[in-house]
Amino acid sequence: MTELRSILDEAVRQELISPEAGGRLLPFLTERGVAVIGGGVAEAQPAMAAEGQAWSDTETPRFVRGFHDVLITIGVVVTLGGLWGFAALYAVLPAIIVLSEILVRRQRLALPAVSLTIALFCWTSLLMSHFFPPWTPSSSFGAGVTHFVAGFPILLGAYYARYRVPLSLALSIMSALAVVLTLLLRFVQWQSGNPVFFVDHPAVLAAVSFVCALVLFAMALYFDLSDRLRRTTRSDIAFWLHLGAAPALLYSTVPLLSFGEGGNIFVVGNMSSRAPVVVATVAALMLIGLVIDRRAFVTSGLLSLGVAIFGVFRQGSATVDSYIFTTLIVVGAIVLIIGTGWMPLRRLVLRALPPAIANRLPPG
Repeated sequence: MTELRSILDEAVRQELISPEAGGRLLPFLTERGVAVIGGGVAEAQPAMAAEGQAWSDTETPRFVRGFHDVLITIGVVVTLGGLWGFAALYAVLPAIIVLSEILVRRQRLALPAVSLTIALFCWTSLLMSHFFPPWTPSSSFGAGVTHFVAGFPILLGAYYARYRVPLSLALSIMSALAVVLTLLLRFVQWQSGNPVFFVDHPAVLAAVSFVCALVLFAMALYFDLSDRLRRTTRSDIAFWLHLGAAPALLYSTVPLLSFGEGGNIFVVGNMSSRAPVVVATVAALMLIGLVIDRRAFVTSGLLSLGVAIFGVFRQGSATVDSYIFTTLIVVGAIVLIIGTGWMPLRRLVLRALPPAIANRLPPG
């Protein structure tokens, strides 16, 4: 499917077909089992065989299509970096728009589209912090935080409406949920009458954050399950949403289950009591990632797992060198085991699920 997309993109670049026609042809051809075999386009086998072939690697990033995209992306990053040093607030946005018109809307280059979306996100952060500084000396959630976050879904949503970059829609959804989170926190704080309510009650902060993380995960599943064979941009949107949902679930679950131990899982001092919670939460996220066939969902929790294991060894009698290297060995072994045994492990998990659920998930 990736090869077929590349062929259509090349046809668009050579002006053989219009970008709109290329976008419509891809789902039309894939739905009818057309695939690239041996360097040519051929009709695939019947539906079951085509499904099995298409499922050989369903999480291949569609924003990595060749070194041409990488070269253009390097140019984009260097150019925007130079403009950022001169006049970030005034020069970067026009450059992003011009480059997006040429590279995204006309040439439909995927990796440059991702880099330009990230650049727009950074520029929006600079713009909103200039007019609405989000952080105040107090520990309360003020209107500045909401005003700061509110600009992201507007600008990123407008960028998606124009250029149809999946990452921009995913960031727009995540930032919209961040706006809802700040409003909920301000409402709870206002109802309590205590400006430092969440300092005194961190479990409430974790609970509200956990609810928003669940909503984000549900939206990622909505896009994922609506494209079970992952042939459309819905799966790309789900990829980015899962990449944000996993750490959101982790960083809200750990303080919720730590029972007064605090919420910062990167503080190593009292890690011995929080490490089992972190390890159990990451294990649960890995199981969820296996069920929904999302390696990105699993990867997001590995950093925190490494920090947890690091804290356990540091609390013990291990020397500085030994606990650092032991942490690397343990985390590396987990990554290798999951990576090499992903498909057999997933088939075992799918067989344990009821058929009504398994049939709605991506095939194993």
